[in-house]
Amino acid sequence: MNTFLNLGIEKHLLNAINDLGFETPSEIQQKTIPKLLSTECDLVALAQTGTGKTAAFGFPMLQKIDIKSRTTQGLILSPTRELCIQITNELKLYGKYCNGLNVTAIYGGASITDQAKNIKRGSQIIVATPGRMKDMISRRLVDISKIDYAVLDEADEMLNMGFFEDIKSILSHTPENKSTWLFSATMPKEVSLIAKKFMFSPTEITVGHKNTGSKNVSHEFYMVASRDRYPALKRLADANPEIFAVIFCRTKRETQKVAEKLIEDGYNAGALHGDLSQNQRDLVMKSFRNKQIQMLVATDVAARGIDVDDITHVINYQLPDEVETYTHRSGRTGRAGKNGISIVIITKSEARKIKAIEKIIQKQFEKKEIPDGIQICEIQLKSLAQKIHKTEVNQKIENYLEEINKLFENLSKEEIIKKFFSVEFSRFFNYYAKAKNLNSPNDLKSAERYSSNSIRFFINIGKKDGYDWMSLKDFLRDSLELRQDDIFKVDVKDSFSFFNAETNNLAKILEFFKDYEINGRFVNVEITDNKERGKQKRSRKRRGEKRKNEPISKRRNSNNTKSLKKDFKGSRPRRNRRK
Repeated sequence: MNTFLNLGIEKHLLNAINDLGFETPSEIQQKTIPKLLSTECDLVALAQTGTGKTAAFGFPMLQKIDIKSRTTQGLILSPTRELCIQITNELKLYGKYCNGLNVTAIYGGASITDQAKNIKRGSQIIVATPGRMKDMISRRLVDISKIDYAVLDEADEMLNMGFFEDIKSILSHTPENKSTWLFSATMPKEVSLIAKKFMFSPTEITVGHKNTGSKNVSHEFYMVASRDRYPALKRLADANPEIFAVIFCRTKRETQKVAEKLIEDGYNAGALHGDLSQNQRDLVMKSFRNKQIQMLVATDVAARGIDVDDITHVINYQLPDEVETYTHRSGRTGRAGKNGISIVIITKSEARKIKAIEKIIQKQFEKKEIPDGIQICEIQLKSLAQKIHKTEVNQKIENYLEEINKLFENLSKEEIIKKFFSVEFSRFFNYYAKAKNLNSPNDLKSAERYSSNSIRFFINIGKKDGYDWMSLKDFLRDSLELRQDDIFKVDVKDSFSFFNAETNNLAKILEFFKDYEINGRFVNVEITDNKERGKQKRSRKRRGEKRKNEPISKRRNSNNTKSLKKDFKGSRPRRNRRK
């Protein structure tokens, strides 16, 4: 059996490991620690969150730095304040027998003066968020010109948050001969670019496969109507009495709204998003870690850096914009060798996203049914019975037994049990007695064909205008005052996009976008026969032959709005332009 001793770790660090109760190193630790201890090299390590990456770079760094020196020798960059604080605390625990060790956390929302004072006292290791680190460098409050080791932790998340230029700027103040260790859950193009730009022939270590999901996480999806998303969430919570979950929403507004609804309905819930102050976020996270909050509703940005081992479920209340983001979300559960469940609540129009996610994580989703009221009553009743059976008797209750016994003296044991459990049973039964079936009748295959009675539209806005498929769908839905499911099969390109809508919404859509402008630019919406991207390739005409009913913008890459309008003459009756 492999142990930490076999990895080449020194005695004073092994003593700390024993104090922490660590026994067997994780796979990423087994592969990474000996390599970093034996050589000076650049390293790219790919592993899911919750696999022990902090220890994988923490122990080698602590062993290799000179504790007697007050010079900053190690820099660790992390995406969020929460993760920055967490790494700092863990390193202090690992180095509890390293006399003279000073690890300083640098992050926004705290006194920059106090942080500067701690560094001035002599910090061998600095753990920082990119924004605050860049600020302190510009103020000349920190010197990283002599560091030996730079760690980019959760590199993919930092890049997703837009920190590329900050990282680039920070690393420009470090020596070229340092060792750079990059740790990431996934390997998107941006992370590859970092490795190429700032690292020299890095060794790559992968646990599992690139961009795949954790083996300890099972994946489920539930298909419901858009208006039933919250009732579905509520039922899933009731169907899992011991749930300890992170619920992901796309926006801060939706996050707060869902959390407030859950609290109103009697659940122990809290919200975590960017509009909260640092103190509020700290209080919410403290309550969640102590399990005073059972369900934490969060945005992707706010949830980055959450490291709680006992999370039973991750619930995707709304799918993320990027497929890779799903990997991060699901990685919040199934940590430290425990099993977890990642749940997705989708509508029919989002079904195709499941297939895309499956390709990335290399795992199949299981389609499940939202439980009905009777099933929930049964689950809750059994859960209550288990709790009562496991409950240790508080001896103080003896003082009240005489009065209680008099109250029930004429009832049999069976009658008492029935009455006792009916209290809980009746609460759920009365609520769910007339509850409707929330499950969509469509399976995944039929949902992907959703709806045959629809029209494909072209619109001359795309990624260059700041849209992805979800934000464009939201824009169209809100502008046209349609339901979530009325806009589907949204396909966003650089300068234009396609979307589907039901035939009965045709007149409304064309009328709305008649002379519609954004920042002085006409938004052009046209009917197109391009119903599926792949069909073009299969039905490609002979060279030089004109392709009828196909937007010219599809054949010619043009960002010129005037030419776009000209190209679409004859597609439908022209609208009146400004005179």
